[in-house]
Amino acid sequence: MHEALTGLLARRTVADRATWRSLWDRLGDGTLPREQAVALLASLATRLPDPATLHALTGSLRERHPTPAGDTWPGTVNVVGTGGGPATFNISTAAAFVAAAAGVRVVKTGSRAYTSSLGSVDLLERLGVRSTSSRGETEDVLDEHGIAFAGPFVYPAELARLARTVAPVSMKPFGRFLNAVGPFLGELPVAAQVTGVSRLMPLDDLRALAGTLTDRTVWLCANDVGADELLGFADNVVHVNDGRLLRLGPGRVVAAEGGLEDLRPVPREQAARHFLAVLGGRAHPVATRTVCLNAAALSVAAGHHTTWETALAAAEAAVADGAAVDLVGRLRARRAAPRTPHPSGARRG
Repeated sequence: MHEALTGLLARRTVADRATWRSLWDRLGDGTLPREQAVALLASLATRLPDPATLHALTGSLRERHPTPAGDTWPGTVNVVGTGGGPATFNISTAAAFVAAAAGVRVVKTGSRAYTSSLGSVDLLERLGVRSTSSRGETEDVLDEHGIAFAGPFVYPAELARLARTVAPVSMKPFGRFLNAVGPFLGELPVAAQVTGVSRLMPLDDLRALAGTLTDRTVWLCANDVGADELLGFADNVVHVNDGRLLRLGPGRVVAAEGGLEDLRPVPREQAARHFLAVLGGRAHPVATRTVCLNAAALSVAAGHHTTWETALAAAEAAVADGAAVDLVGRLRARRAAPRTPHPSGARRG
């Protein structure tokens, strides 16, 4: 059995990155037995390893999928949550549209549903919005529309190899691990990242992991309700990877009225219609207010606005004047247009 796996199963620290490199090499050349791949995922899904092990594990994956030197997207923010916690509609996806409509450059990463009934990818398909398939395409769409939904190419190929290796075992049981570490594995040259952390996730471990990312500002957002979004009616805390702590109590930025019952997901067949109603300000006021609060967070994290008040006003204006809904329409029209491949998927000069 591979020493990385024996260490995990024995709950020992495996902080030697070379050990993890060896594991991924064996996975890549097909010499890692399937039962060991299943055991690896089962161990990680049961309990995240200690911080030193988690740092080595994620670092060994990130280095296999590095961002090219000098490649940066100034003023761009990535929004991605951990999932879990109370069931809500796709708030972070809605916030991405509103923030982009208000002038913030946004890249949204996500997945299909692991812990919810409808993941961001599932919702985008229902909206008719296509994810990008390369770095070059992502930058082109970002430049044209101010927002891009990046596909799985941003994540280390080893995750896809794990899925193929353990098949026909579904990856869904391992969703908690993938949701927890996924936000720290995406290869995107953004300036900032906003990640909601639900009550099901080990916040202290993820804070330590966020502290290892030195190429971007990272906001980890949590609250006393346990949701992985900022909520106007909750006590919210934002942990920044530079050591700052931001507190947003009830009513600090938006009105404190409402509760989780106003944010519940709707049946899948109604999800797209409800989502557009939220973006257009035609749904429950608490739903739209919550989306605007999270859009304001993206704006402040990215440095687009320096105060919560001006960021919120811009988000509310993007809803009121229809810009957020119009943005969905433009991205939907892009899906109907033929793809124009970017040369080798490379970044433009």
